[in-house]
Amino acid sequence: MGSDLVLSGKIVVVTGGAGLLGRRFCEAVAKEGAVAVVGDRDATAAACIAEEIASTGAKAEAAWLDITECGSIDALIATLCDRHGHVDAVVNNAYPRNKNWGRWLEEVTYADFCENVGLHLGGYFLVAQRFAQYFRQCGGGNIVNMGSIYGSMTPRFEAYAGTGMTMPVEYAAIKSAIIHLTRYFARYFRDDGIRCNSLSPGGILDGQPDAFQRQYGLHTGSKGLLHPADVAGALVFLLSDASRYITGQNLVVDDGFSL
Repeated sequence: MGSDLVLSGKIVVVTGGAGLLGRRFCEAVAKEGAVAVVGDRDATAAACIAEEIASTGAKAEAAWLDITECGSIDALIATLCDRHGHVDAVVNNAYPRNKNWGRWLEEVTYADFCENVGLHLGGYFLVAQRFAQYFRQCGGGNIVNMGSIYGSMTPRFEAYAGTGMTMPVEYAAIKSAIIHLTRYFARYFRDDGIRCNSLSPGGILDGQPDAFQRQYGLHTGSKGLLHPADVAGALVFLLSDASRYITGQNLVVDDGFSL
């Protein structure tokens, strides 16, 4: 890969790298010269994606990772340091949730609420904590947390009318907390050369009912629901030296949905 690529030589871990967004993120960072580390609990899927990326001539490798297990995170950091000598960035992108995810507000139990917040928000905290301590020892690093437009605005429930879908209350609580957690980490580690930003996309196209797509699109520009690739450029920017003085910020990519 050429040295003129914006992420040339960087080692970038993407949690949930085998998921809908994660896969495109891994492809995008690898295309720009980084080694994309496809971190996921589904080791088979992660390996397949890493192989697909490598077949294009870019660099990728798979890694089993559970963001809720401290030992899993620390082991990955140690393995990558042994293999490459450094890790430059981590993208907190995993989307853990339990089997009752997606219920209406009135049906959400206390136990399910706490479990989902713990898995998602708690997992993001743990990844950021462990990587930040490693980055501090190395003199710097980059953390990007995946937020959401629904972390900074109230849901447009009208977009879900007649679809049987809802916007989970846990999701709003989790993503709003992630955005502020990002600011906390950015300030806490500001003097250690560690940047921490959040990236908040609008809705991502993933087989939603036509009614939802139409109703959602009434609030956007020409695009409506985004394709995962529509968000990848913003991630590359946050990982690159072009954003070297940006920290503690929340970058929204939503085709105007939140306006």
